[in-house]
Amino acid sequence: MSNEKFLQLREKYPSFSYNGWQLTRENDEIKIAFDFSIDGLCDFHPSTRIPVKELDIANDYNSEIAEKIVFNLGMVELISYWKCACPKIVNVKCGYLSEKDIKWYKKLYFGGLSEFFYINGIETDEESFMEIKVNEELEHHIHPQAYNSNGINLIPVGGGKDSCVTASLLKDFKDKNMFFTVNDQKARTDTVLAAGYNEKDIVRTYRTIDENLLKLNSEGFLNGHTPFSAIVAFLSLYCAYLVGGKYIVLSNESSANETNIEGVNVNHQYSKSYEFEEDFTAYVQKNIFGYDGIEYFSLLRPFSELQIAKMFASLTQYHETFRSCNRGSKKNVWCGKCAKCLFVFTILSPFIEYDKLVSIFGNDMLDDPDCTADFDGLAGITDLKPFECVGTKSEFNFALMSLCKKLEKDGKELPLLCKRFRENVDESTIDENLLKEYNALNSVPDEFLYIVMEMYKYVAEDN
Repeated sequence: MSNEKFLQLREKYPSFSYNGWQLTRENDEIKIAFDFSIDGLCDFHPSTRIPVKELDIANDYNSEIAEKIVFNLGMVELISYWKCACPKIVNVKCGYLSEKDIKWYKKLYFGGLSEFFYINGIETDEESFMEIKVNEELEHHIHPQAYNSNGINLIPVGGGKDSCVTASLLKDFKDKNMFFTVNDQKARTDTVLAAGYNEKDIVRTYRTIDENLLKLNSEGFLNGHTPFSAIVAFLSLYCAYLVGGKYIVLSNESSANETNIEGVNVNHQYSKSYEFEEDFTAYVQKNIFGYDGIEYFSLLRPFSELQIAKMFASLTQYHETFRSCNRGSKKNVWCGKCAKCLFVFTILSPFIEYDKLVSIFGNDMLDDPDCTADFDGLAGITDLKPFECVGTKSEFNFALMSLCKKLEKDGKELPLLCKRFRENVDESTIDENLLKEYNALNSVPDEFLYIVMEMYKYVAEDN
């Protein structure tokens, strides 16, 4: 039914336009505004604000490099608005892209919308789902330009365990570390403070969604997941450029590379994958900075969610303040009922005392029958892994196996879902050496490798 709706909307609204963008500074605030439209439907004017009063600005906010980054940020922002009607044609009126760049964006859109297409029952392919037309008159080549680098490490912070681990690992670089957030949430600031920094060390951005999109969603136009981390990539690149960044240090793990459905290329975390990380690096080198620009990489890519959980368990200063729950983010709480909460609860359970976990989450999630459906997806009892930023079924089941052994050793009864695990999962298929794995497909620069090796030694040893 949704595929029919997809075709009907494309026929009624055949073209989308990226009309332009504005980059302005008024007093102590930089504003980025975009102008999109679906022809015959409505206009969209989303914007992002960046307060700069507390920042040491190293580079001009509206230089040629800055404008190039903002144009590309708009190329990613537009997909959130395109998807409500999925017009066949996308007219990029305010900039030029080469054929190779057009293919790059179509790959990002198609991979980043894989969940959206699946949930909405849309049948399409990477070649035909969109045709991008550009303004040929604006063709020009930006030559690599010098910019002022202060050697800053800009660290995106979401408030979850992963960014806590990254902040802790980079303690030797404290004088060069700054943090980056999109929209304020208490857990994000608390992460920075718990790591020993202050609020002046945060580059804050405030992104606003156009209300026309929300109205269309309420009226039944198409809706679903978009590659938000690609927005973070270009927006953090702009902010890193402002403050003289050398590195953007992400906290994406190897587990983000796994698809959500066995045998089907649908990945909720596509724009957190190593494939996107490599693609983004190549695109920025080719189109913006050359080979001596700001580097974008994940410090935690060598590790799985399981290994990160073990490292996080040793960092007790973050245990009461970290949050990863999307449902409870506005209230800074764990909802204690969703797949994300269940995954984080379970993956930490071999490494943090069970009673403490229950206290942190406010719910004994592994003894809650309401969590059964999400549990089955995470454990691989059913084929569909929940569409959340969660790890692999292998590490989820390793955590459950470890927890069961620990509870039984202590003479405690197994929670409801641990019993379900025992009844439905063949433990002989679980790799007991998961904590000793190392993902060599990473782009960690040489100067940070000693940190990675120190973490690996800790998580791989029997302790």
